[in-house]
Amino acid sequence: MKKLTVLSIVAATLLLVGCNESSTGAEAKASTEKKVEAPAAEAKTEATEAKKCGEGKCGGDKKSAATEAKEAAATAVEKTKEAVTQKATEVKEAVAEKATAATAAVATAATAAVEKTKEAASAVADKATDAVAAATGPDGKALFAKCAGCHGADGKTKALGKSGIIAGQPAADLETKIHGYKAGTLNTAGMGALMKGQVGALSDEDIKAVAGYISGL
Repeated sequence: MKKLTVLSIVAATLLLVGCNESSTGAEAKASTEKKVEAPAAEAKTEATEAKKCGEGKCGGDKKSAATEAKEAAATAVEKTKEAVTQKATEVKEAVAEKATAATAAVATAATAAVEKTKEAASAVADKATDAVAAATGPDGKALFAKCAGCHGADGKTKALGKSGIIAGQPAADLETKIHGYKAGTLNTAGMGALMKGQVGALSDEDIKAVAGYISGL
């Protein structure tokens, strides 16, 4: 009887110990799993947050360093473009001013050159006119034709045996004498009336031309 009682006590004790060990093992396992899962979950959360920060989604309105660098670069580019545009405008205005000044100087020089050319052309035209007038003026030889009857074709005959030889006399002296005969103020050797009739129709240009011809005989 005592042996049976002792065995019963021992069996109960073993059962209690086994149950306690089983319970303790389960708790230990659960505790271990919790300890493992907690860091894993925390690591997963941290990874997610890191990914969001990389995409610029963390920290409210905070931006990533890359985004800030990009915006700073864009700002720098805009400022550079503005500076270049302003400088180009200044250069353009300076060039325009110089071009205007150069154009004005060229126009002034051109005007002066034109005026000088006009003056030179006018002088040449006057000389040409004089030359043409001399070339196309009265023909002294033709005018002398009616004088040749008395003075001879060479101007060396004494008219009616009274006048002097007129060939070779100075043109100025001949002009003065002819003008005197035309005006009726000259009557050399009684030839005044006859000469007035001969030269009365001559113009000043005719007298100059015939005097020049006689002087050259």
